[in-house]
Amino acid sequence: MQRAAHPLAYPALRSARRRPVVRVPRIGVVVSDAAIAREVLLDLDHFSKVGPGAPSDLWTPVLGPSVLLNMEGAEHAALRRALGPLFSPRAVRELVSGAGGVGVADGVGVLPDLTRRLAAGERVDLAAAVTAQAGAVICGMVGLPPTDDAVRSAMSAAQTITGMVRLHRHGLTRSQVVRARAVLERLTAPARVAYRAGDPATVPGRMRDLGLSEREAMGAVGAFVLTGTETIQSLVPRLVAIAHDTGWTARLLADDAALRRRAVEEGLRVTVPTPAMLRSVRADAVVGGLPVAAGERVVIATVNCCRASGGFDPDRPVDAAVRHLWFGAGPHFCLGMPLAMAQVDAVLDALAVAASDGRVPVVGRRRAARGVLVPAYRSLELSLGESA
Repeated sequence: MQRAAHPLAYPALRSARRRPVVRVPRIGVVVSDAAIAREVLLDLDHFSKVGPGAPSDLWTPVLGPSVLLNMEGAEHAALRRALGPLFSPRAVRELVSGAGGVGVADGVGVLPDLTRRLAAGERVDLAAAVTAQAGAVICGMVGLPPTDDAVRSAMSAAQTITGMVRLHRHGLTRSQVVRARAVLERLTAPARVAYRAGDPATVPGRMRDLGLSEREAMGAVGAFVLTGTETIQSLVPRLVAIAHDTGWTARLLADDAALRRRAVEEGLRVTVPTPAMLRSVRADAVVGGLPVAAGERVVIATVNCCRASGGFDPDRPVDAAVRHLWFGAGPHFCLGMPLAMAQVDAVLDALAVAASDGRVPVVGRRRAARGVLVPAYRSLELSLGESA
């Protein structure tokens, strides 16, 4: 899966996994040890998301300077506080439940339709269903009515931009930036209208109520759309496939919230939806014994850090250094995590309802996606079979 998404960068990252810290030509100083990675993420004096080789090189030309992806210090903290209420448990439940009831042509919701078709004995494409559900959430965020066409357009727009990113390049080319801006402008046009209308029933309208400027709100919408949707597209089909391959499907869908949470977090560790994180060195420092100079690029190979613990095993004690590392650490810990987890639970709930008669989802043919930022399945066939 990782190799299909990043045929050049992934082998380079994995080749570095036997050393905690190593310089890799064209990529940067690669960190493959979870404890050292966490130290880098928490050391804001020496390492930043703003600077040469950092996320700011990728996203500032597209999203502007005022988004969480490319901010530091007091301004970052202030914007994060302002956005916080949008990701409260109640807010994410409302957004996901609203998206779950719409999105297919006949008026039946994406997830109820998934449940119905599986229970009826049909073979379904789980990757397509999860993509549609994530697209409906995008529509809710940008103020689009989540019709079939709007969902497909929103997902296509987001994938067009994120698919341009490559780890061995520090930024997008000029032509890519022009194209990405045009795509993002089309995607966020409804959000701009919703913001100006101030409708509190919409996410942009709530951003205005929370005191965000129009520029901040549009940057935030764009950032969440670009970074949040592929996490869901990647995780859920891969988690279901791993559960199938390891005999964990029945337990994953059982009525046991604690067990499910362990399985989901272990699925996140193994699939690593953020295979790498970028930081720019602000001031000369030492990373795992290796001196680094201001202006160098540090690549935290999350895929190496997380997979060092071994294969999928939700019963294994969690290494504190690895826990939630795929969502970051410190002030940059992923603000959208509650929304991601709410979407995961919604899909798993739909599968559990379909499997309530004792049958379990069985994985059939699967195809990896290519040209994507986050490794994912292009398609994953699912049907119900007898429980083992």
